[in-house]
Amino acid sequence: MIMGNGLLNTLIPYRATVEGFSPTTVGIIGSAYFIGMLAGTWTAAPIVRRVGHIRAFAAYSAVVSVAVLAFPLAISPLPWVLLRALVGFCFAGLYAVVEGWISAKAGSSHRGRMLGIYNIANFTGSMAGQQTLRLFEAKSFALFSAAASFLTLALVPMAMTRAEPPPIPAKGKLVIRELLRASLISFATAILLGLANGTFWSIIPAYVQRLNLGPGTVASFMTAAILGSALIPWPIGRLSDKFDRRLVIGGLSAAIMIVEIALWYFVKPSPALIYTLGFFAGAFITAIYPVTVSLSVDRLGPDKAVPVSSTTLFLYCLGAIIGPAFVASLMTRYGDRILFAHNAIIHLMMIGFVAWGVWREGPAEIHVKMTVEPPKAPLN
Repeated sequence: MIMGNGLLNTLIPYRATVEGFSPTTVGIIGSAYFIGMLAGTWTAAPIVRRVGHIRAFAAYSAVVSVAVLAFPLAISPLPWVLLRALVGFCFAGLYAVVEGWISAKAGSSHRGRMLGIYNIANFTGSMAGQQTLRLFEAKSFALFSAAASFLTLALVPMAMTRAEPPPIPAKGKLVIRELLRASLISFATAILLGLANGTFWSIIPAYVQRLNLGPGTVASFMTAAILGSALIPWPIGRLSDKFDRRLVIGGLSAAIMIVEIALWYFVKPSPALIYTLGFFAGAFITAIYPVTVSLSVDRLGPDKAVPVSSTTLFLYCLGAIIGPAFVASLMTRYGDRILFAHNAIIHLMMIGFVAWGVWREGPAEIHVKMTVEPPKAPLN
């Protein structure tokens, strides 16, 4: 699934540029993905509640595969904006099913490391999918066909599994108010992560390109960042299973803030330094999200894993839609390095929310719900 999406995330802006789409159009197509994903978070839990996890996954996979195959059949800005939004809508549902399944089946004592392993699969799949670009010409139908094939193949293990799915969500809608009451830290962190992560992954290639360190610098920097994203989540997840997840979020926020200050401080970093900072930036900036999801499920219970995952993704998308456009305007006025000052301030705000939340809520063991063995799903 992630191989298909990873290939698509690079292929669509790349092919759009080859086809002569303007930079503004390419940006709108990119924003359409998050707008579609935002809409998808509203419907994911009701759909899973109606038909079950496996059938919902199959439906989303089928629709997104058809959407991918439609891109080369209608090479024009408006169809691509609509198709990109449809892909985002479907992936909101796919992520809700997968992350909800993991969160519901994993106990609180190992939920963090399970989501960490999922994150490793996520970024490893993304790296592998993007390498498919080397195999075919940019204007060939084959690349879209490969992406659709990966997404269709994701159906096979889900359709053949003998594992019991999680229980059907008790609620078929987002649990925004419940999450806000249960964990202000999770609520605020999800939005702030969207602001920081969406900005980082959307704009950082342009920043590295303008450093003029060589033609391969952008690819090497992104590879280093994705490699960090793939390696760090499991040990961080394991750590969050042993200690207060709120403090882990605060520690990660402090670590990435230090990296961002370093990226802001060095006006002309060497390739070795920029790759090293890129590795740690990718590692820390992505490790916070699975810990946040784990904390949310701890507070609201595994029976609400799907709506919790959808709600966290919804809040994340709100930030991811706003952040890149806002920071791009700041960069036009104050220069490229304002990107890192902005993100450092965002992570400082996370630390503030963690400190306030810990002071207000008290010790973690008083507030974390105990995970019980979920009943068998009545429908799937």
